Amino acid sequence: MQHLRITSPRDLTADIVATLRDDPAVSGLTCIEGAALVPEGDLIEADVAREATNDIVEVLRAFGVQHEGSIHIQPVTTWTSQRGFDAERRTPGSSADSVVWAEVTQRAYEESELNWTYLTFMTLATLIASIAIVLDSQILVIGAMVLGPEFIPIAALGLALVRRRPALFGFAARSLVVGFLVAIGIVTLAALAARGLGWVTVDQVTAPRPATAFIYTPDKWSFIVAVVAAAAGVLSLTSAKVGGLSGVFISVTTVPAAGNVALGLAFGVPDEIWGSTLQLVVNIAGMAVAGWLTLAIQQSVWTRMSTKRAKVSRRRHHQS
Repeated sequence: MQHLRITSPRDLTADIVATLRDDPAVSGLTCIEGAALVPEGDLIEADVAREATNDIVEVLRAFGVQHEGSIHIQPVTTWTSQRGFDAERRTPGSSADSVVWAEVTQRAYEESELNWTYLTFMTLATLIASIAIVLDSQILVIGAMVLGPEFIPIAALGLALVRRRPALFGFAARSLVVGFLVAIGIVTLAALAARGLGWVTVDQVTAPRPATAFIYTPDKWSFIVAVVAAAAGVLSLTSAKVGGLSGVFISVTTVPAAGNVALGLAFGVPDEIWGSTLQLVVNIAGMAVAGWLTLAIQQSVWTRMSTKRAKVSRRRHHQS
């Protein structure tokens, strides 16, 4: 169930209320005239089956509510309502499977923004990854994977292609490129300092590292894991079930590869640089392709669901 909070210009209120009242996916509807002060207008609240949220938001956007008013979408985690149960039962599809595109797009923009917080997390994760490589510690590698903030921007690339938002694509691509370059640059400086202090030697960087060798030796499994993990991650982001994200973070080696690139640069080891760079490119490419394909399939499925819902609504309207 989703709760819509709409600040409506007065001249649109009647049409919006009539549209929501006639929609079988709406189980609760409230209108308070003159309640909105900035911008001036009316306040409309509605409880909507999650499966129908996209269609209703598109209708509201067609009215032009977003230009002078606002549309807030809030998930309802717990609710008790027979009308709400009936509304979800009447609406085609499953609530857990449905994608609220406005919600997903908003999150993609927010978590792909190139800011100090994003750069700090990227740098710290890369730094931990470089330490993990020196110590050949899988536990630290996992920690670096979880800390890295790169998954949402990578998923945003696929979302931008599916939803035809070139601005989002550029936004996410810039965050990825600048984020990795800054992180690798800072960690390279840190590695040079550690080399100068004698804390890390070139033998530690080039010695056999059985626990972390996968970071700089990409193969077909690197791409396959990236594809599978990204598909699971996108499903977690777009559905009502988010428990799979932590597993995605510890399945791909983007940040560890960046950490090894920094070590290779600091100690002048070309094999480490090129192997890890290839691992980084393979992982990002696999995740981006999988994200795009998963989102494209979801959009196709929910487009058909919207068509089916429209047919059911028209049939019920004629019967009434």
